[in-house]
Amino acid sequence: MRHVAIQHLPDELTALLQPARLTDVVDIGANPIDGDPPYKTMLQRRICRVTGFDPHPLALARLNAAKSDLETYLPHAVGDGDSHTLNICRGLGFASLLQPDARALTHFPNFSELGRVVDRVPLPTRRLDDIAEIAAIDLLKIDIQGSELSVFRHGRARLAKAVAIQTEVSFVPLYEKQPVFGEVDLELRSLGFLPHMFAAINKKMIAPMLGPDPAAAFNQLVEADVVYVRDFTRPEAMDSEQLKHLALIAHHCYGSFDLALNCVHHLAARNVVPPDARNRYLTLLQAGRATAASQRL
Repeated sequence: MRHVAIQHLPDELTALLQPARLTDVVDIGANPIDGDPPYKTMLQRRICRVTGFDPHPLALARLNAAKSDLETYLPHAVGDGDSHTLNICRGLGFASLLQPDARALTHFPNFSELGRVVDRVPLPTRRLDDIAEIAAIDLLKIDIQGSELSVFRHGRARLAKAVAIQTEVSFVPLYEKQPVFGEVDLELRSLGFLPHMFAAINKKMIAPMLGPDPAAAFNQLVEADVVYVRDFTRPEAMDSEQLKHLALIAHHCYGSFDLALNCVHHLAARNVVPPDARNRYLTLLQAGRATAASQRL
């Protein structure tokens, strides 16, 4: 279950950085089929708020049933602003505005059945730039089965201040006319982002090989979740509030402590945080490691 218990846990990094507001997270395709979201810890510590979107009625009902007071979920399909058709497939995670590619699906065990369309629902989409319910975006998490590129291209104004994007990318297109990794990468680089890490890599077994576990895999890349961050080699292009939220996201969502320290370093150079902020952050990390080690004993 996705429910995240909201606790009043102290957050020393937030106390050190003193951001002007909570970190704003937007989750497009918020259906929690892959486990806890990367921002779970931030929700637990009440240092972020989430605006999520999922047009699938079952997924939306589950999200609203388990949400906290810091989460809002809306039924909008985010895209290019035109009307499309939502292809609801037998496999819940296969629902897409794109038509499943029957030929591609035959190359992976069980995919033809999971990608079988069982219903088609006419669906208007809204451009990311036009959604008034979004106050700001610091972290965008997006997984909408092939339509991510359309969201980026119609959300440039909103993404101008974002500091991190976690997006699903495809190496083998499973839908007709689905953009692949290279196209998404070029678009996000044009928006000022760099690839930072793989949050997840999805490999599949190539048919006709089939073992006891159809979900087992050898080497074939199919999809991955890639985290992009605003180009940290150009810190002058980020204001101090952006650096603060990037540090919090890097620290809490991805364990990227080096990136977080880099942000703290630049904030200290701007006299936005105390001069000893870098040492205080390193001390915080050491204390965290000591606590984790004691809990393993």
